[in-house]
Amino acid sequence: MAPTSLTKAYHRDTYSAISPTKPSLSQAGKTILITGGGGGIGFAIARSFAKASASRIIIVGRRAAILNEALAKLRTEFNATRTRTKFMARQTNIGDDSSVMALWDFLSSQNILVHALVLNAAQITQRAPDTLSMDKADLMEAFGVNVGGNFSMSANFVKQSLRPAGQRLNLVHISTSGTYLDSPAYNTYASSKTAFAALLGRIANERPVEDVQIILFHPGLIYSEHMSKAMDQNAFEWDEMDLPGDFSVWAASPEAAWLHGRFVWAHWDVEELRNDLDLLKRLKDEERFLKVGVEGLTHPSWGEFLSKLR
Repeated sequence: MAPTSLTKAYHRDTYSAISPTKPSLSQAGKTILITGGGGGIGFAIARSFAKASASRIIIVGRRAAILNEALAKLRTEFNATRTRTKFMARQTNIGDDSSVMALWDFLSSQNILVHALVLNAAQITQRAPDTLSMDKADLMEAFGVNVGGNFSMSANFVKQSLRPAGQRLNLVHISTSGTYLDSPAYNTYASSKTAFAALLGRIANERPVEDVQIILFHPGLIYSEHMSKAMDQNAFEWDEMDLPGDFSVWAASPEAAWLHGRFVWAHWDVEELRNDLDLLKRLKDEERFLKVGVEGLTHPSWGEFLSKLR
């Protein structure tokens, strides 16, 4: 078992339990929106949802050229397999409120209901030698995108005017192990991602899984565009792109409903997790297990707390 794994099996590539071609993971009839979908993990996620037969996949990002190139690649690959998936791209900066609003206004005007939102886009700022050497402007920029931008996308997603009563939604957040592993070089990124993970945990407490299923996960050690600028490809044993891609499809399926509001790793074997009786008991008994919070302290739910004050 890897030191950061809850399962004996530790995957670095996709495997049968999370295969997007599994009938139980089918996304047929659904529209999927992926932020940062033009490259890297986001593009891999788009491919995985296409393999799962999603009806429409919308990739958004800041760079139009990257989006257009990705769109052409997706159409070429999946048109060849005669998939019925429709692909769309929309230039959007999630850190800009007006850009986010324009996106959702456009979708509403086209009568497009988004069934699953994958929050993959992130702001990664310059490295600093230690936490107090961070540039405040970089810190605020990271929070503006990784917290504020993701919050705006989430709120608009859940509150879609086209959403029928009783329509279940799926929200998947690509998080990072940096939420609890010390890494001074990336503290602006890690601290902002941690803040949003905490926020999603609170939203999950308020919204039952039947309303919006929320799953957060660490995608693995992926050789992304950002990583390629910081280190050589031979520096580590990188994980395969299909791992977070296919895990996203699994996380947006009913099979992952029992992890509503929790933070997991794409490396962990989902069948082992589901069959671990001790883990299932902790999920039932410990509201904050696999969520962001203060370690060592427990307290009743907010409703229970208020009732004791009366």
